[in-house]
Amino acid sequence: MSNNAGNTLIALLTGAAIGAGIGILFAPDKGSRTREKFRDGYDDAKKDLKHKFESASDELKSKLAFTKNYDLQETYDDLISNVSHKAEDVISFLESKLAELKEQNAKLQK
Repeated sequence: MSNNAGNTLIALLTGAAIGAGIGILFAPDKGSRTREKFRDGYDDAKKDLKHKFESASDELKSKLAFTKNYDLQETYDDLISNVSHKAEDVISFLESKLAELKEQNAKLQK
């Protein structure tokens, strides 16, 4: 989970706990009604937490997909670059061998 999502989760849980504690301490209602309000608040916090988790999960999946695609493209580019360098090396080697063969052929033609 990203650092921002983790901080948001901690803030949400801390706020829910503080709000629940204050609500219970200053509640003028009967216990059953207070428990009902607490349950409703818990359900709301649970839904909000679930939404934030799904959002963070989707964001993480998106970033991973981008990273995989980026890494694949970077690997492909590196491979093409390396092959190009190797091709240049082979061409240089063949040119030097061709030059040697031309020299040997010239000596034989004299």
